[in-house]
Amino acid sequence: MKDTTPIYFHSAAYAHEHGELDQYRTSHKANIACKEAIEQAIVDNYQDNRLDQACVQQVLQQFDPGRIFYVLANTVRQKDYDGRISRDNKAWAQTIPVCEDKDGFGYDRNVSFVVDRSHTGLMDLFLTQARREYALAQEKPSVRDSLNKNAGQQAAHSNKTKVNKEQTR
Repeated sequence: MKDTTPIYFHSAAYAHEHGELDQYRTSHKANIACKEAIEQAIVDNYQDNRLDQACVQQVLQQFDPGRIFYVLANTVRQKDYDGRISRDNKAWAQTIPVCEDKDGFGYDRNVSFVVDRSHTGLMDLFLTQARREYALAQEKPSVRDSLNKNAGQQAAHSNKTKVNKEQTR
């Protein structure tokens, strides 16, 4: 079953001040579960020195792309120093808003949903595949749009044929 918990884009302090701790905690738990799903998918789909394309689909069956990208952007930001993460993915991660969430002692709560049980290079490869699949999915027209476009083209073609037949008479 797919987790549809909304992402909470504020810190625990903000949630506390605004009476939204339940939403914060639920979202934080979902972030951790998503991180664990990504790590498990990498374990399940890494064989013979390659990461199978099914890896991303395994996680997409459990979480929305928004949550997956939120967790991955947080991971990349936390590991910004790591040269095994591509420049493109580092630049991309800066475009995703991830709220700073420090506790009273200065500990960053976002560390709890960093993909860290997998090799950083594999996490980077997973992110690249996820971004590519998401971009391709965004480019694909819907079935309804395709059918409407085809119906419109067929109607235009049949009208052209009628006009051409009338002109030849």
